[in-house]
Amino acid sequence: MQEENKIALLIDCDNVSHKSIEGVIEELSKYGKVNIRHAYGNWKNESLKGWEEKLHPHAIKPIQQFAYTQGKNATDAAMIIDAMDILYSQNLDAFALMTSDSDFTPLAMRILSNGITVYGFGEKKTPMPFVKACSQFIYTENLEFEEEEEQIPNQDNSKKSRNELRQDTGLVKLLRTAVEQVAGEDGWSHLGRVGQYISNKTSFSPVNYGYKKLGDLVISM
Repeated sequence: MQEENKIALLIDCDNVSHKSIEGVIEELSKYGKVNIRHAYGNWKNESLKGWEEKLHPHAIKPIQQFAYTQGKNATDAAMIIDAMDILYSQNLDAFALMTSDSDFTPLAMRILSNGITVYGFGEKKTPMPFVKACSQFIYTENLEFEEEEEQIPNQDNSKKSRNELRQDTGLVKLLRTAVEQVAGEDGWSHLGRVGQYISNKTSFSPVNYGYKKLGDLVISM
């Protein structure tokens, strides 16, 4: 089995909307496992309330950065320093920089010089120098999802029926997305790749639905 790529996702919460984080993680799940997820900002600031609500559901670690000087963006400096520490201390295959700030252009170029892929995610206002510096750049407006209440499966060992599985909109959406994302040119999706995509994106387990294997759950649907 091919070894998974390891990805670090660093988020400049001051300069990008929280509404696209699910889409960003979903996109990155096509390329590997997002092992490191850090979000930078002054969490005492009310403007980050939307981001604060996204941290726990997506296993993102908040990095507190106080604004020591008025008008200076301390978040940028903290994120850049952390990125360089991670670059030299972790064996990563890619960085994902979620920001709309061109100040991160030198950072993207520095990471690229080490032969490491840089995925950029930012709003359409993002200056072109940063867009061009990334290996691949996606505008976050194209990744926004409608707000949905996350459904948590029942914490018992009873096997869910076909009707119960099909009525679980979160499960159906997860499986449909995984199948679509890993489909080959012939239109078929191998179950192993579907399972790998899901494990990259979430902490999903078929056991929570009463099935030992993903294949058994899919067959039951």
